[in-house]
Amino acid sequence: MRVGAVIITMGNRPDELKALLDSVARQDGEPVETVVVGQGVEVTGLPEGVRTVHLPENLGIPGGRNVGIEAFGPGGGDVDVLLFLDDDGLLERTDTAELCRQAFTEDPELGIISFRIADPDTGATQRRHVPRLRASDPMRSSRVTTFLGGANAVRTKVFQQVGALPAEFFYAHEETDLAWRALDAGWLIDYRADMVLLHPTTAPSRHAVYHRMVARNRVWLARRNLPAPLVPVYLGVWLALTLVRRPSAAALKAWFGGFKEGLTAPCGPRRPMRWRTVWRLTRLGRPPVI
Repeated sequence: MRVGAVIITMGNRPDELKALLDSVARQDGEPVETVVVGQGVEVTGLPEGVRTVHLPENLGIPGGRNVGIEAFGPGGGDVDVLLFLDDDGLLERTDTAELCRQAFTEDPELGIISFRIADPDTGATQRRHVPRLRASDPMRSSRVTTFLGGANAVRTKVFQQVGALPAEFFYAHEETDLAWRALDAGWLIDYRADMVLLHPTTAPSRHAVYHRMVARNRVWLARRNLPAPLVPVYLGVWLALTLVRRPSAAALKAWFGGFKEGLTAPCGPRRPMRWRTVWRLTRLGRPPVI
């Protein structure tokens, strides 16, 4: 099973990127072919054999990763599996690629694997990095309904069947959009605690656009993927949760601005999931209203 890796970078973490590339090169088994996509920057000085793609502007996280996918042929078809890794992460073990090969080989319905993210100093995994509602035990692997964008492996047949990441999202929730489409097509998603990407503990709100894009993309996610009766339920639940969390006045203003934008701006094609997929998500522990 052929494995490739896609890493997007803005060129501002050269030391961390080199360490990540070294950890990919140390993987057991057949070498992992790696593509680094420079978002508005030309990346130089990389190890021999690492391919680079220069983008004249920052296309956002999903847009950049889509370019990386196509660097492996249409829909990534030159390889069987693609790893997507944050440029400031580090593969803890040398058998991660082999574990992916084994998992995808043993389960032909498995489409996506979400890795565990752990802080390199403390070993702790943030609750938000466990892609399920019952997130108190990050060491428990399980079937899930979404995955972590910067620490995962995707069977390239998924892209060829359901399409790429939604580039218009730019940042936030693009993984869930792909996950819902994959689940609707019959694929499975696993969270694997034994596949680890070391990554410094961070807060997503460090990004200036966080609150606006989180709200906008929540609306787009619902408009694109949910059966019509569930759209207001999903958005109502997230509105209530946002208010309960009592964000600052500035954050709330940005959130409502993004929410309005999500309702009025084009969000791409609408392909509502089947009701059987709604039930499937519910049985997996996360009905698509939260």
